[in-house]
Amino acid sequence: MKQQDTGADAFAPFQKALTQGWTQAMEAFQKAAGPGGSAAFDVGGTPLWQLPQMAQFPGAAAMPELPKFSIDPEQLQSIQQQYLSDATDLWRRGFGARPEGDKRFAAEAWGSNPLAAFSAAVYLLNGRTMMRMAEAIDADDKTKARLRFAVEQWMAAASPSNSLAFNAEAQKKAIDTQGESIAKGIQNLLHDMKQGHVSMTDESAFEVGRNVATTEGAVVFENDYFQLLEYKPLTAKVYERPFLLVPPCINKFYILDLQPDNSLIRYANEQGHRVFVVSWRNPDESLAQATWDDYIENAAIKAIHTVQEISGSKQINTLGFCVGGTILSTALAVLAARGEKPAASVTLLTTFLDFSDTGILDIFVDEPMVQYREMQLGKGGLLPGGDLASTFSFLRPNDLVWNYVVGNYLKGETPPAFDLLYWNSDATNLPGPFYAWYLRNTYHENKLAKPGALTVCGEKVDLGKIDIPAYIYGSREDHIVPIGGAYTSTQLLTGKKRFVMGASGHIAGVINPPAKNKRSHWLREDGKFPKTQPEWLAGAQEQPGSWWTDWAQWLKGHAGKQIPAPKGYGNGKAYKAIEPAPGRYVKAKA
Repeated sequence: MKQQDTGADAFAPFQKALTQGWTQAMEAFQKAAGPGGSAAFDVGGTPLWQLPQMAQFPGAAAMPELPKFSIDPEQLQSIQQQYLSDATDLWRRGFGARPEGDKRFAAEAWGSNPLAAFSAAVYLLNGRTMMRMAEAIDADDKTKARLRFAVEQWMAAASPSNSLAFNAEAQKKAIDTQGESIAKGIQNLLHDMKQGHVSMTDESAFEVGRNVATTEGAVVFENDYFQLLEYKPLTAKVYERPFLLVPPCINKFYILDLQPDNSLIRYANEQGHRVFVVSWRNPDESLAQATWDDYIENAAIKAIHTVQEISGSKQINTLGFCVGGTILSTALAVLAARGEKPAASVTLLTTFLDFSDTGILDIFVDEPMVQYREMQLGKGGLLPGGDLASTFSFLRPNDLVWNYVVGNYLKGETPPAFDLLYWNSDATNLPGPFYAWYLRNTYHENKLAKPGALTVCGEKVDLGKIDIPAYIYGSREDHIVPIGGAYTSTQLLTGKKRFVMGASGHIAGVINPPAKNKRSHWLREDGKFPKTQPEWLAGAQEQPGSWWTDWAQWLKGHAGKQIPAPKGYGNGKAYKAIEPAPGRYVKAKA
């Protein structure tokens, strides 16, 4: 009995620690869930429950009751028993425990530091338990998604790898460098505080117009909303129908022109197209009142008409990327309502037209959040580019946030030069009224997909009137425009369509030049477009390499005959070269 008592006494502190750990996990779960069980995060990361009550604003509806949830007691007991079992096993292994299956703790330093390894193993156990609890919630789908997202954010932030006190790898580097890494980390922190965001790359290595966005061209038109760039032909002859690209206005256009070997703009040039690109102005206070209608009438439609006038062609080929595709399609629908058919074809890259499947972004959008943004920005103001950039980064917090916090500040490392991440950090603002309209009418109420539900620029919008050939691309692993959301455009546009699915994500799937011979794409040649993307995929075949070659062949069929390439930019006195590409607008910082 004495030996048994001694064993029990020895185990008692551990049981107490387990109880405290379980209590802390529950408290953390409740904190992540928020009052009433809502784990809603506003764009920019502000918890929804911290937003002002709608009733505080004159004429505003009261904020609806936050969603409630519950956990079945038997499931909760099962999760607790599993937690206790796993924790007991972890305790028995003691300082021999290893945090397995997570790249944050894969370095040799973690394995050679028993205390750090044990703390990481405990952290992973708590994380698994909290996710089991989130999955066990009895609630509506959006509430469950918000809980999962909140738990993921909490766990990413709470990782022992984020603290110098527990990060064995950072500690070893500090010892090996005799403290130099800590000094460098402090310098990096001060630098990032000054620039206003965490460095994802060595931004000093790049300059727009010097080593990114270098394809030769000129600005041939500009107004308050955009500059129109025309690129120098790279072939003796060009197709008679020019080609206009409309990039997203929430990013800068040069994602399409990073380097000569991965530039979609240069690739289209090399295929014999006369290429024009919209370069959006980075809004300042002078555009604080700009609306969705302004961007359609004074930018997208103006760009289409200007390219027609410069080229002398009645029809042009068009491409829209992400939000640029939504803007372009809206413009084409408005023009169709006016009896105009300026486009011979449209290419949509990772674009929403039907917003019924927005993936993880759906957790940010509900009526209280939309009302708040309308009151905050609907009548004027700017949405800072950093807010959107932070939101997109926190969709993948370990890879796009904490990875750089650890590397830059704890290890004192300078992130390597990477053109894509430089572009990703080059934020753009958005006019408040534009953003508020877009948020309500697309993401929240999905009116763009409903014929006649929206009036834009004085016209009823019906995407079904876009009856021209359409090339629709979606990325299989896209977390911003899920593949199902990209595919739904096939159900709205009424012209002859071609859909292709590429491998990888929102950017890497699109920017995939053939010379790299990377990734795959999927095509279906029977011309059928069933209701859902999985049904489409069941009849598709995987093709090796880039989708660009398939698209180039398709676009060639809509470009008309070849004519001698123009000798200069613009067209006579009306449209002359204003300045060399990439122009002033793209260089303005948010």
